[in-house]
Amino acid sequence: MRHGLLRWWRRDELDEGRREVYDAIVDGPRGRGTTRGWPLSDPEGRLNGPFNAMVAAGEVGMAVQRLGAAIRFGSGLDARPRELAILELARLRGSEIEWQGHEGPARSAGLTEAELADVRAGRVPATFGDADRLLVDVVRQLVRDRDLPDATATAALAAFGERGFLEIVYCVGYYDMLALAMAASRTPLPDQG
Repeated sequence: MRHGLLRWWRRDELDEGRREVYDAIVDGPRGRGTTRGWPLSDPEGRLNGPFNAMVAAGEVGMAVQRLGAAIRFGSGLDARPRELAILELARLRGSEIEWQGHEGPARSAGLTEAELADVRAGRVPATFGDADRLLVDVVRQLVRDRDLPDATATAALAAFGERGFLEIVYCVGYYDMLALAMAASRTPLPDQG
C-alpha cells in the first residue's frame, strides 16, 4: 500500500532498523495522547503524516524523529511560541498536514479561535502582544530570507533569551524540513476517522 509516493508500512513489514524508528515514535511522547488534529496511525498501525517517511528513511528517520521529539517535547520554549511558530511556518509553506497537526496543540497552548483564524489568513491578530508579534516576524523573515536582520535577531534574543531564540530557529528549520519532505513525497492528509 502507498502513502503518497512512499510505501505505507505496517509494523510487521519492517526490518529491525525501521521497526526501531516505528517503536520510538509510537512508544515515545507522540504516542501518549497528544492533541494532534489527526490520528498517529490508521487502524492497521500504519503511521500517518511525516511519521511514515521517518520510518521509511531508517537511521536518518530515527535522527529526524529524535530531533522532532526534542523540539516538541524537550524544549525550554513555552508551548505557545513553539506552536505559533509551527502554524506560521505551515501557513507560509502551504502545509495543511502540519496546520491540522498543530492547530489543536496551539489551541491548548492558549491561542483563541479568532487568533487561529487570523494566523491562517496571514494576519497578525490584534490581541497579540509584543512577543507574539515578534515571533511571527521572525518566522516570516527566516522563511523568506533564510536569515534575520541584526535588529530582529537582537530583539528576539532579548525577548526569548539565547536558548529560546535558538529553539525558535531550530523549530522553524525542522518543520520546514518536514513540510518539504511531505510535499516532495506527496504525503496525504490523514483520514480524520
